[in-house]
Amino acid sequence: MKLLYPTTLNFNPALLAGFPTLTLHPYDAKAPTLPSDLLDATILITWANSAANLSFAASNLRQLRWIQSLAAGPNDVLAAGFDTSLITICTGSGLHDHTVAEHALGLLLTAARRFHEMRDYQLQGKWPGHLGGPQPDREPGTFRTLRDARVLVWGFGNIAKCLTPMLVGLGATVRGVARTAGVRAGVEVFGEDKLAELLPQTDALVMILPGDASTRHALNKERLALLPKHAWLVNVGRGSSVDENALFEALEKEEIGGAALDVFEQEPLPEGDKLYGAKNLVLSPHAAGGRPQGAEELIVDNLRKFLAGQEMRNVV
Repeated sequence: MKLLYPTTLNFNPALLAGFPTLTLHPYDAKAPTLPSDLLDATILITWANSAANLSFAASNLRQLRWIQSLAAGPNDVLAAGFDTSLITICTGSGLHDHTVAEHALGLLLTAARRFHEMRDYQLQGKWPGHLGGPQPDREPGTFRTLRDARVLVWGFGNIAKCLTPMLVGLGATVRGVARTAGVRAGVEVFGEDKLAELLPQTDALVMILPGDASTRHALNKERLALLPKHAWLVNVGRGSSVDENALFEALEKEEIGGAALDVFEQEPLPEGDKLYGAKNLVLSPHAAGGRPQGAEELIVDNLRKFLAGQEMRNVV
């Protein structure tokens, strides 16, 4: 039984030494094709694969029975056209929780403490005196600190559960939005039907939505207009969930305080795109995740279950 693992992953093959029926084979996840001697593989581990690579695998790995993706969501694998009636697909949900939460926190602190403005002045060789010295403390109608800030997390899953204690520890008040209302990790989570009430009461909106047809442009012109003029948007979910044209207009007209985006509708963001020059926009190049933590443990655990015919973790 052949297991293919990508060279994009720093994987230790010795971890699978206890599976005598298994042979391990590295492959180039960026190559448009796979070597002919690997086309009879039963198991495929994917991480940062090119679209062409996955499409080739979907068409040519006829004996494939299990795909273990290390991405948080299955979008790239599902889009490649694998036969899901024959192949079990598992995601890397949970592997990126801490890194994405940490990045979201960093973007929130950048927005609140204006680190991006300080850097801009530094590069101009100027002293940003208006950002230092005596400052109002928690002035109403501003977002200058996470202490007492009203943070709304839209897309309240595992990453949000990881982020929330960090925010609470810094004094923020956190509420969540998800398809299903309830209490999760001690946080009150509202249904999306309550957004019209929640957005006007928000100092910072953190979006961690998955990318699918139901979330496309979930944050549109109408919902952006509900945010207070000082509110910031942080998006570490999927770029398709934000209407970028509406966001650009809101930034240019200073209808919101600013935005910090790690994800975009088109990636890489094309050179010369208007978002690069938007007012009060902090851009990071899809850098929140990118380093799955606990990947080897997940692979080994799911491999044992696969061989034993048991239910695996993170099945799509």
